[in-house]
Amino acid sequence: MRQPAHGGNLAWAAALAGCPPSAILDFSASISPLGPPNSAIAAIESQLGNLRHYPDPDYRELRLALSHFHQLPYEWILPGNGSAELLSLAGRELAQLAATALITPAFGDYYRSLAAYQAKVLEFPLLSVICHKSFVMSDLSLIFDKRQKTKDKGLLLNNPHNPTGKLFSKEAILPYLEEFALVVVDEAFMDFLPPEQEQSLIPVVQEYPNLVILRSLTKFYSLPGLRLGYAIAHPDRLRRWQLWRDPWPVNTLAAAAAVAVIKDQEFQDQTWAWLPPARNQLFQGLGSLPGLQPLQSAANFLLVESQQSSSQLQQKLLKHHQIFIRDCLSFPELGDRYFRVAVRSWSDNQRLLAALSSVTPSLN
Repeated sequence: MRQPAHGGNLAWAAALAGCPPSAILDFSASISPLGPPNSAIAAIESQLGNLRHYPDPDYRELRLALSHFHQLPYEWILPGNGSAELLSLAGRELAQLAATALITPAFGDYYRSLAAYQAKVLEFPLLSVICHKSFVMSDLSLIFDKRQKTKDKGLLLNNPHNPTGKLFSKEAILPYLEEFALVVVDEAFMDFLPPEQEQSLIPVVQEYPNLVILRSLTKFYSLPGLRLGYAIAHPDRLRRWQLWRDPWPVNTLAAAAAVAVIKDQEFQDQTWAWLPPARNQLFQGLGSLPGLQPLQSAANFLLVESQQSSSQLQQKLLKHHQIFIRDCLSFPELGDRYFRVAVRSWSDNQRLLAALSSVTPSLN
């Protein structure tokens, strides 16, 4: 079976571990362990009788719910079959420009969406400047080459950054909205930050017709199987995107779950209370193991530098402990010396830490 390019491929992991997929403890996919929320399950059950009907092609109820949630006109919102579908549409737009700038290491689907339309890619490394003594996450000037002309180019970045978990301040990104022809910001993990800490560009999207924001509802609400995301951008751009894609990209159950979860304040508060201490527990535990160096993160995952081969470590954890971590072989800049783990419950985190300690005897 082919090595997975994404996390969460439980069929591959189970085949390697020699157990059913249900027995795998999955740290490879950055999905909240707290969900799906009861509100989502109830909404799905309420719509089972409507499976005999096609969804509303305009998704008006869902768009109105999202517009209320973000305080935007509903015409500025376009639901999609996961943010991956919307990323493909953004890639088609970016390919019409001279080139697209990426901060690397970059999510593999960015390359997929750009390669599908033969877009030229310019890479700007992040890891080489993180340790720069003058670098702060409110300053991107050390990443981008100021000698590059940008008025005819696009910029595709994610915030918080995957896989490092670094959070760029809104002020750091705003100047580039004036410099690039099109800026696409993937905020798939932004909702893991409470409102007073997040750095979303949604509040300024109506000021910049060249700004596209992509959001996901699957990670925070533990709904990756439903495939649901949405784009926020100028209505003219979103109408053009609708002409490019298949009808009914969002199914009835996903749309109903989305309407329910964005109103679920109790689940949102629970998640914001859970993540910081759980992430700190995992960070401290990983940092205490010889040969492992985790990076600080604003998201629900940690990137870890390892003195041992991450792919070998992954296989040991699967075969001996049925634990699945995300190797970073699909990130060329990281290779076999980094792995990524999701933040899970206290007991799950402890199980991972104990397993890592047992499979790295040469480092103990």
